[in-house]
Amino acid sequence: MSNDRQPRGPRGRAMGPRPKIDHPMQTLGRVLGLMMKHYKFRMILVVVCILVNAMTQLYGILFIRELIDGYIVPLSKAAAPDFSGLAFALVRLGCLYLAGIAASYSQTMLMLRIAQGTLLKLRAAMFDHMETLPLSYFDANSHGDIMSVYTNDVDTLRMLMSNMIPEVIGSTVNIISTLVSMIVLSVPMTALTLVMVVVISFVTMRLGARSAGYFVQNQKNLGDLNGFIEEMTEGQKVVKVFCHEQQSIADFEERNQRLRASANSANGIANILMPINNNLAHLSYVLCAVVGALIAIHGDGTVLTIGTIVSFLTLNRNFTRPISQISSQINNVVMGMAGAQRVFAMIDLPSETDEGTVTLVSVDVAEDGAMTETLRRTGHWAWKETAQDGIVRYVPMRGDVRFHDVDFGYVPEKTVLHDVNLFAKPGQKIAFVGSTGAGKTTITNLINRFYDIADGEILYDGFNVKDIRKNDLRRSMAIVLQETNLFTGTVMDNIRYGRLSATDEECVAAAKLANADGFIRRLPEGYNTMLTGNGSNLSQGQRQLLSIARAAVCEPPVLILDEATSSIDTHTEHLIQQGMDKLMQGRTTFVIAHRLSTVMNADCIMVLEKGVIIERGSHEELLEKKGKYYQLYTGHFAEE
Repeated sequence: MSNDRQPRGPRGRAMGPRPKIDHPMQTLGRVLGLMMKHYKFRMILVVVCILVNAMTQLYGILFIRELIDGYIVPLSKAAAPDFSGLAFALVRLGCLYLAGIAASYSQTMLMLRIAQGTLLKLRAAMFDHMETLPLSYFDANSHGDIMSVYTNDVDTLRMLMSNMIPEVIGSTVNIISTLVSMIVLSVPMTALTLVMVVVISFVTMRLGARSAGYFVQNQKNLGDLNGFIEEMTEGQKVVKVFCHEQQSIADFEERNQRLRASANSANGIANILMPINNNLAHLSYVLCAVVGALIAIHGDGTVLTIGTIVSFLTLNRNFTRPISQISSQINNVVMGMAGAQRVFAMIDLPSETDEGTVTLVSVDVAEDGAMTETLRRTGHWAWKETAQDGIVRYVPMRGDVRFHDVDFGYVPEKTVLHDVNLFAKPGQKIAFVGSTGAGKTTITNLINRFYDIADGEILYDGFNVKDIRKNDLRRSMAIVLQETNLFTGTVMDNIRYGRLSATDEECVAAAKLANADGFIRRLPEGYNTMLTGNGSNLSQGQRQLLSIARAAVCEPPVLILDEATSSIDTHTEHLIQQGMDKLMQGRTTFVIAHRLSTVMNADCIMVLEKGVIIERGSHEELLEKKGKYYQLYTGHFAEE
């Protein structure tokens, strides 16, 4: 089997170069560091238990020499043998073995608690860190692959922590103590044993290194398969509508075959290690037995006794057994390292940066306009800026948004917005229209800093958005997206998601504002109805109404509606239009809509094409120009 062999797909196609485990010792060190960080004392107890267990086993092996040379041989020659000394020695050995059993049990239970506790904290750290990652991470990775890190990769770490690490420590202790004992018993036989150990180690390292890359590829393929299953599960309706079942099955089969191929390559190499090493260990045992017999036969009987030979042969088996055990578990070790690499790769991703210093605070406003910061919610908000000289300045939050010469691209080599200039005064309604991919949603994503611009500046109430803390900036806005996301919980919980401190009465008022109160009260348990599966027990329009109610309870000065009524039928749209007008009243609103009837009353309509604002003005002004907007408007209503 050559070193350049690659896992192959269903038609024998190469799956690409095998990835490697980067810095395996560093990865293992991080795993041990996590365990020591939280469970240092317990880890010390585990090492003590391993030492006790190892010393007990070693004593039992060396006792064979004493048993044969000190008791069996003399007693067999005695005319009136006295077995009291042998009985006492056996009782002592039994007590030591009981201590070894207790140490082994304690080690197992301690490692179980250490591993599960470490994984508890590791998953919490992963989730905490994931919440700080920028949206670009979720754009670039499928949800199924991210979930695979939490499930499959973390589970491989569990096996590494609870089984492999203590086994490696125990094997190391056994090897060192056994080696010292063998040297004391017979140097020539020890030298022969070491030669065979070198051969076993060489085979283990060669085959283990080859399987490592396949295990990394296996974990990646597993994440890819999970991502595909998650994608197909969410899109089952689309699959069935377009009769795409057979193609989906074929795509799944291809990914499944890639996973099988990498798993076969990885486990195929790992699984032959144990029989190879076992046979080499048997060969070492036989050679030592032959050499020991020759030394005993040609010696005077004192250089190497029968008891010494038997003890040494047992030590020989005990010396090679740890290496065979590790080699038999090489697949779990390497898989655990591959899983750890993916886990740490997520943890090491840079968090979303936030250099903002301007914060959003609740204030009391006096008759003369002076503002005083308060912890209670007053309905009046201000931006708090602390200058370098310590002077604090409060600026009323009004919702004034301005773009100056803004350029942006999701990747540096491709700009999607070019020289965008716009302003939205407090209370104005700004609408964006244009063809798909023109950059409408991108503009709204820049206002709340889901992405940072490449050039230019965005001002919010006179502050550059880069100077405002992201949490405070986003807390001052409410967004209703075209794709509605509801969470497992009650209807009331999902509305309150817009503002966790909102009372039940405020949530009901927000639902009434969005005209969602009527259908909510017709649900089996009203506002206490449980929603699961992203609100699958509701219609698309009802889910969107809850999303609008969630934005309403936020009471923001800036409102972003990204085709918020696109999933609502015309009748429902008319029902909520009045509520939407109330929601937008006094608030700066950015509207993206494919139904031009929803933006006709906007203060300013901006027409985008390929990331450039090509027209701007009111509905009447744009119709008079008879440009792109006129074409969209007349074409839209002609279709209707």
